[in-house]
Amino acid sequence: MAEYKTDVEAADALHESYQKLSQEISKVIIGQDEVVRLLLTSIFCQGHCLLVGVPGLAKTLLIQTLASVLDLKFNRIQFTPDLMPSDILGAETLDKDRNFKFIKGPVFANIILADEINRTPPKTQAALLEAMQEYAVTAAGQRYELDKPFFVLATQNPIEQEGTYPLPEAQLDRFMFNVLLDYPAYEQELDIVKSTTSDEEIKLDHILTAEEISYFQHLVRRVPVTDNVIEYAVGLVHKTRPFGDKALEVTNEYLEWGAGPRASQYLVLGAKCNALLNGKYSPDIEDVQAIAKPTLRHRLVRNFKAEADGVSIDDVVNKLL
Repeated sequence: MAEYKTDVEAADALHESYQKLSQEISKVIIGQDEVVRLLLTSIFCQGHCLLVGVPGLAKTLLIQTLASVLDLKFNRIQFTPDLMPSDILGAETLDKDRNFKFIKGPVFANIILADEINRTPPKTQAALLEAMQEYAVTAAGQRYELDKPFFVLATQNPIEQEGTYPLPEAQLDRFMFNVLLDYPAYEQELDIVKSTTSDEEIKLDHILTAEEISYFQHLVRRVPVTDNVIEYAVGLVHKTRPFGDKALEVTNEYLEWGAGPRASQYLVLGAKCNALLNGKYSPDIEDVQAIAKPTLRHRLVRNFKAEADGVSIDDVVNKLL
C-alpha cells in the first residue's frame, strides 16, 4: 500500500481510485453510474447497502463485479423461506475426537451478497443483525470476529410480494442506503444486449485491496466538516419527524414516523465521502442533498393518507429538500 504524506494527498488518491473503479466496473455494468457511486460511498463509510429493483437489472452481477475489482473475499447467500440462521453464521459440530468445533458459515467474508433478503423469515433475517452492527458473530456463547472490511449488500424485488417477509424497521435502519435501480435507457439497453450476447470474456483488474479500503474508511472520518453542514443534515432529519419542533406541513400530513439519529450520522458521513469522490476536501450542503434520498427513503413510514393520495417517500423527501 502506498504511503501518503498528508490527508490531502490521500484524498486525491481516493478520488483517482474512484474514477478507476467506476471505469473498471463499467466494462461489465453499462449505465447505473449513480448506483455504483452510492455503493462505493457506503463501502468507504463502513455502511451496508440495500438494492431494490425488478428482476434482470444486474443487481447480483453488479455486486459480484464490485467484489472482483476490490479484490475482496466474496460470498453469496441465496435467501429462501427454509434458510436457517446456522446456514448464514455457521454451526458447532463434533470432530473426530468428539470435541465441539465451530464451522464458519458464509457470513465470514468481506462482501456478503444477501440475495432476495426478504424471502427468508424474520428469525433468519435477524441472524445478520449482530454481524452488520457489531462485525462479530456469537455462537454457543462464543464470540467470533468477522474479517474487515465487512459489508452486507442485500437485494430485494419490489414487485413480487407473495411468500416474502418485509424487513423490520430495526433491520432496515442498519442499512446506510436504500438504492433503487431503474430500467436502463434505450441506448444503454442496446449496449447491454450486444455485450452480453457475444462470446467475449471480460477481464477485470483489481483496483483496491482490503488494507487500502480500511485506510480510506478512516480517511473519510477525518474529513473536516463545517457546523452549517452538520446543522443542515440534522435539521433535515428533524423535519421528517411528524409534529416535532421542525416538522413541516408535508411531514405532519403524510408521515407516520420520521428518521432517527442514525440517519443524521449517515447523512454527514455520506456527504464527507461524496465530497472526496468528487475531488473536494470538505463537504457542503449539496453533498448532503446528493445522498439524502437513499439515506432517508427506508427510514420514513408513510401514513394512510399518503398511500391514499399516492404520495411516495421520495415525493416527501423532495419537498423537504
